[in-house]
Amino acid sequence: MHDRRRPGQPRPPVAVVVVPCSRLGNSYSSPVPRLLHMASPPPASAAGGPHNVFVYGTLMAEEVVRVLLGRAPPSSPALLPDHQRFSIKGRVYPTILPVNSHEANGKVFRGVTDRELNVFDMFEDEEYVRKTVEVSLADTSEKLLAFAYIWGNESDPDLYGEWDFEAWRKVHLKDYLEMTKEFMEELEPAESEP
Repeated sequence: MHDRRRPGQPRPPVAVVVVPCSRLGNSYSSPVPRLLHMASPPPASAAGGPHNVFVYGTLMAEEVVRVLLGRAPPSSPALLPDHQRFSIKGRVYPTILPVNSHEANGKVFRGVTDRELNVFDMFEDEEYVRKTVEVSLADTSEKLLAFAYIWGNESDPDLYGEWDFEAWRKVHLKDYLEMTKEFMEELEPAESEP
């Protein structure tokens, strides 16, 4: 779940929100408007888990994943060839894009259920596209297929430089965990509605 607004830009009004938005700072936005159209079952191509999911940004923090899924699925360090991780101007999280002769480091979660994949889908911004990619496990070089969330706009002028996980962890993890808890509090009532 990521914010598409520029810092200081107000949240657009949404008439269909049934769950009140919590107090979220400029770096985060409420996922509720997206929940209303993303809470449908996973696409047919994703149904039938378990799934592998390659993560390369804020979801590398297992604390964040535990808040989202109630557990941290087994994971291994992994590399995604021919992709590069970028910072995004005005945002605290990164993205990846296909770029020849580069590789994005991250980790791959194994055994992700359909429900958990749906939570990841709702958490990720609509500017991301979930795609199947081939990753290499860093410790064994074993290759496996995994889902990854890739930026949809390859020519986005707001992408720059390399995003640093450890720097993000030191500066933003505490606030990001709070935002993630608020996301789940908003998601749980929406999931329980008929």
